[in-house]
This record gives sequence, structure tokens and C-alpha cells, in this order.
Amino acid sequence: MVELLLAAVLFVGTHLGISSTRLRPLLVRKLGRGYLPLYSLIAIAAFLWQIFAYNDIRPGPLLWGPNEALRWVSLVLMPVAFVFLIGSFLVRNPTMVGLENSVGGEPRGLLRVTRHPLQWSILLWAATHTVANGDAASLVFFGSLGALSLIGAAAIDRKRAAQLGDAWQAFASATSNVPFAAIVAGRNRLAWPELWLPILAGVIAYALALWGHRWLSGVPLL
Repeated sequence: MVELLLAAVLFVGTHLGISSTRLRPLLVRKLGRGYLPLYSLIAIAAFLWQIFAYNDIRPGPLLWGPNEALRWVSLVLMPVAFVFLIGSFLVRNPTMVGLENSVGGEPRGLLRVTRHPLQWSILLWAATHTVANGDAASLVFFGSLGALSLIGAAAIDRKRAAQLGDAWQAFASATSNVPFAAIVAGRNRLAWPELWLPILAGVIAYALALWGHRWLSGVPLL
């Protein structure tokens, strides 16, 4: 468990301690184009360490008892996570790395639902797996990923506001971080013709993941 905690601290710290602080622009000035590859390498290495540490932990005492109801929470919410995941790559989103200049114009697709579909996909995946497993190691592993996504979405908003100024404010006012909040507030609308592709692709991806879960994690879901 100690190794998993260290790996989780390194992974979260890599993101929040570098990319979301004043250290990032300093490193960018020093390293130039080498910053992003180096940062990505460190983040990937930390994530892989976290995965290996989690897989090496023997099953321990449960913090709560998984049951059929909690299992169904995961089965119901994971399709939504996959729709958000696929949909995040089907639109040009200024919250994504390298797409900052795509801000402007009417938000489309899943951006009408949330301007952070990727972060919410990870958060839903982490939350459902934490609830479904119920052990301390899963709480650390999945909980760290979920917390990073939640905090990361707010951090991205702050960075984009500083970088993009009025263009970002217009985009932010027409969208929301929390899914459907902008639609409920009347600042945007659901456009179903823009959503059929991410929904279809997300459901197919979920079905494949459901079928292959035994081989991916060693735990069958059906």
C-alpha cells in the first residue's frame, strides 16, 4: 500500500504541482519544445507505476461491502463515461492540450453538455470503480484519478481564462463544467443531431470493454 500511495502522490503531484502552477511557464521557457515530451514521459511513468503498484497489492479488508446494487451503479454509469470519452475527441475543444486556439464560435456536440467531457469521463470511471470495489487500494488508485480530474477541470478553466481572455469568457458563458448545467440555465441547448455519433460510438466502445473486461482486469462483469 505504501508503494501505491507514493505512486499516487507522484502522479497527482506531477499534474497539480507542475502543469497547474507557476512552475510550468518557467519550465517551458527553459526547455522550449522539450517541455511537453518530458512532462508527458514523467506523467506516463508515474501512471504506469501506479497501475503496477495497484495490481501487486493482495486483496485486503473491505471498507464497504460490494453488492449487486453497487455493481449496477457501475454498469449504468460506465456507458455515459464512454460517451463522454469518445465525444471529447469528436469536437475541437479549447480545454484540450494544443487546441487552445479553437475557442470561438458556437460550442457543438458534447461541449453543449460539458466543456470537460474527458475529465468527466475519467471521473465517472474512477467513481464507479471505487464504489464497485470497496477496498482501500481501489479507493487510493481510482480516487486519486477521480480527484485529479475534478480539480484538473477547474485548473484548466483558470489557465484558459488567463490565456484566452474575452474569447474564453464567451466560450465559458455558453458552456458549463458540470454536465447539463448550461442547458438547464438556458445558456445552451441539446442538439441531438450532433450527439448521435458520440452516443453510438460510446455505446459500442462500452460493449467491447464489457466483453473484454475479463482479459483487461481479470474480473468478469457479466
